[in-house]
Amino acid sequence: MTKQKYIQLLLLQFVLSLVFSVQVSAHEIRPAIVDFKIADNSSYEIQIRLNLEAIIARIDPKHSNTDESKSAQEYNILRKLSPDALTQSFELFKPQFFDGLYITAENKRLTPKITDVEIPAVGDIKLARDSIIKLSGKVPANAKNIQWRWQDSFGANALRVSSHDNSDLYSVYLQAGDQSKAISLDGLIKQSHWQVFSNYVVIGFEHIIPKGLDHILFVVGLFLLSIKLSPLLWQITSFTIAHSVTLALAVLGYIQLPASIVEPLIALSIVYVSVENMISDKLHRWRPIIIFLFGLLHGLGFASVLHEIGLNNDYLLTGLIAFNAGLEVGQISVILGCFLLVGIWFRHKPWYRSRITTPASLIIALIGTFWVIERVFF
Repeated sequence: MTKQKYIQLLLLQFVLSLVFSVQVSAHEIRPAIVDFKIADNSSYEIQIRLNLEAIIARIDPKHSNTDESKSAQEYNILRKLSPDALTQSFELFKPQFFDGLYITAENKRLTPKITDVEIPAVGDIKLARDSIIKLSGKVPANAKNIQWRWQDSFGANALRVSSHDNSDLYSVYLQAGDQSKAISLDGLIKQSHWQVFSNYVVIGFEHIIPKGLDHILFVVGLFLLSIKLSPLLWQITSFTIAHSVTLALAVLGYIQLPASIVEPLIALSIVYVSVENMISDKLHRWRPIIIFLFGLLHGLGFASVLHEIGLNNDYLLTGLIAFNAGLEVGQISVILGCFLLVGIWFRHKPWYRSRITTPASLIIALIGTFWVIERVFF
């Protein structure tokens, strides 16, 4: 195989991976949000916000999106069901659902009851809808703690624990099949700072890889501008400082913008860097400034993840630093992947710009344009 054919094959694989990634974003498997409230020393209430169709269809959480599963067709059928019809499907699935719940007190498994099921009307079938399942139950007398887990086939979940006296006792991100620490019925739960740090590093990293396709494409766009290392460092530094600032300010409650504004502008940032890559091969003075402004927007997008999952006020600084560290590791991984894929081998070739930078930037610009239109009008 000649070098030219090899490069063309490599670019074809890159194009296909990007096109496939666009489909992934529409069928992303997201973690469930579990709000566990200790009502008193003898009872508890649970509210689970989840993709009910994915659980009923038994979509394997190891997949990055629903279309990869053998149950994709069943999932797509369920996605189109009305709330009443999906409720009936859940009634049939309910025994398996309870089999997958492991709520224990003093090593004794408890059996909660479902008090309500809330299913939204059918919206955009390309996007997952969030249903809510509410449960409640009793605990044995003299029990001191409760533990939560659900089976790994249900996927990851973010657990948030509260009580009548404290709305923010404990929060943790549990990978598929993981069990929580003991949840004290007296509300006396204490996580170490290291546990919180390691937990939120993982959350931050996963928000880039594999779930942050728009952020991935933006970073790839920064990489493609020039074969020199200096322009990349200037851009990444500017982007990192900016998104760190707005991430912190948004989490602390100082600034807030609706997703209807932030998300289209993030897509527009992808278009901008890609178009500039096609018309210029060097770092102009204004680019780091513009990247900084776009970084402010991306930081608001990152903050929405922490708002959704929750962050214990007792570990606010630790969780914030850890989440941001996870984001940075994810970004560095994307850049290293770009270097390993094409940078090391081809960036000094005379045809690098015409065969790699320009076509790759064009593809990214087209994807970003599609997202701008989708996020503004649909």
